[in-house]
Amino acid sequence: MSAEKTEQRKAEHIRICLEEKAQAKNVTAGFEDVKFVHRALPEVNREDISLSTVFLKKTFSAPLIVGAMTGGTEEAVTINQNIAMAVEKLGLGMGLGSQRAAIENCALERTFAVARKAAPDAFLIANIGGIQLVHGYGVKEVRKVVEMIDADAVAIHLNALQEAVQPEGQTSFKGVLAKIGEVASKLDKPVIVKETGAGISAEDAEVLKNAGVAAIDVGGVGGTSFAAVEYYRGEKVLGEAFWDWGIPTVASIVEVVQSVKLPVIASGGIRSGVDMAKALALGANLTSIIQPVLETAVKSSEATEEFLLGLINELRNVLLLVGAKNVADLASVPLVICNEIAEWLKIRGFNLEEYALRGGVFYS
Repeated sequence: MSAEKTEQRKAEHIRICLEEKAQAKNVTAGFEDVKFVHRALPEVNREDISLSTVFLKKTFSAPLIVGAMTGGTEEAVTINQNIAMAVEKLGLGMGLGSQRAAIENCALERTFAVARKAAPDAFLIANIGGIQLVHGYGVKEVRKVVEMIDADAVAIHLNALQEAVQPEGQTSFKGVLAKIGEVASKLDKPVIVKETGAGISAEDAEVLKNAGVAAIDVGGVGGTSFAAVEYYRGEKVLGEAFWDWGIPTVASIVEVVQSVKLPVIASGGIRSGVDMAKALALGANLTSIIQPVLETAVKSSEATEEFLLGLINELRNVLLLVGAKNVADLASVPLVICNEIAEWLKIRGFNLEEYALRGGVFYS
């Protein structure tokens, strides 16, 4: 694909995510099937609650990043700058969109580099596609995307669903795992592997751990559907058929957390501080939100900051209401998991009693 076509596609993705209904349609992320047990006597002062979190040796003021979104097109300059300014001020982090476009056309590097200029101290995650690693890219190109934004880590994104639906998609995925392992072994930055809306299973988490990745971003079903995005780009039949394909975010979190001992980022349909708290209570180390931030980032850094502060305020309230003094305490509060998510996890053989027995109380 030419650099010009890549840039055009990036612009189309922004427009569609802002103007069309490209979210999951008949499935959800599953957070409604996870319930907290309210503590009427929390024995915690709200103002004393700490949301500070350490992820990959970086301290965050709250367990929240703005997930990989965009770059490689003129519209992305303002978006990435506004997000970067907000996360810098709040002590959070952000991921950049796929930097392939800037490798194809160095003039587009500024659409990504603007993030580091606006956020000199924030945790930034560079981004390259796993599929590109078996189509000519290697450690050299990965180092380039890291250097482009002086990144703290790099995400290798997996988007088999999107590539399979996209008319110009690349579907030769054989060898991606070996390439991920090569990058992880040779790069001097942590490698995060992230899905882009279809989730990561226990089986894939295990092979990624063995490949040497530092963290996994589950990227489950429930938020933006890239099959839906391709539907609006004109691929109607396949886009409709695979609109809701994948593993719900909540199920994916549990599959990964109970299978490997790696830091986990929860993403895919997180829309509130309550969702964030549930993801953390299920074992995620960090949460990521994307599409709603895009809507604020096209306006201003102030609007983005206000939105993120709202999420953080909601999260703090949840900790109060379950009697947690800090984020780590969420790992010991009892949960009730029911309905479709409970059925999924039981069929897949995962332990739900672990969540219910916390605090010595059983909930069925």
